[in-house]
Amino acid sequence: MFLTTPLADEGERTVLDGDEGRHAAAVRRLRAGEQLLLSDGSGALARCEVTAARRDELELRVLRRWAEPPPALRVTLAQALVKGDRGELAIELATEAGVDAVLPWRAERCVARWDDGPRGVKALQRWRSAARQSAKLARRGIVPQVAEPVDTAVLAQRCRHAALPLVLHEGAAQALPSVSLPDSGEVLLAVGPEGGITDAELDGLVGAGACPVRLGPTVLRSSTAAVVALGALGALTSRWGIRSSGGL
Repeated sequence: MFLTTPLADEGERTVLDGDEGRHAAAVRRLRAGEQLLLSDGSGALARCEVTAARRDELELRVLRRWAEPPPALRVTLAQALVKGDRGELAIELATEAGVDAVLPWRAERCVARWDDGPRGVKALQRWRSAARQSAKLARRGIVPQVAEPVDTAVLAQRCRHAALPLVLHEGAAQALPSVSLPDSGEVLLAVGPEGGITDAELDGLVGAGACPVRLGPTVLRSSTAAVVALGALGALTSRWGIRSSGGL
């Protein structure tokens, strides 16, 4: 799948150029007669046929266009900052598993700090790029938005407005499958850093309405916990319902 905006209407002709067109023509080496999928990243998708290929762009004819609606039950991941590539891995896996939005969390025990200078901006850009690339590979019509990082106080405020705020914690008495899940609204899923969530952080989030839950008998890494939880939420709710695929 390739991202571009705006999308042409069904039956119209369009050109895929820029970085996406260069990748399609020079790397994927798509040629006339082949088909590909376009998305604007906000839910609109189009099945297209290549009518002409040049060195760094493709001419296309839109065969079909449709919209991918957002799920009634949305999942926002509050992912604690993880040092190095494992943070980007967490975003890639969560995007593949269907996360709807990501909230980078400056938890107390985070080794990565993401300052307000250029280094923090670059780190945020890497997370956003990971979400974009993973959404393309997963053929998702909606690219998850990665927000600016927040501290625990702001996260607690977000918990107060969510339909169901959850905190993954290895010491929780309640397992995720036993939680009563809403049919719609926002599930806010908080995943702590490798060093764990502090008692003060847990108390603050629980005081704001969050429910501590565990995934199983073992302890997962911060970079993989979210994808396991998203898989469970997909199976326990209607989030994994069959959707129109446009012939994919």
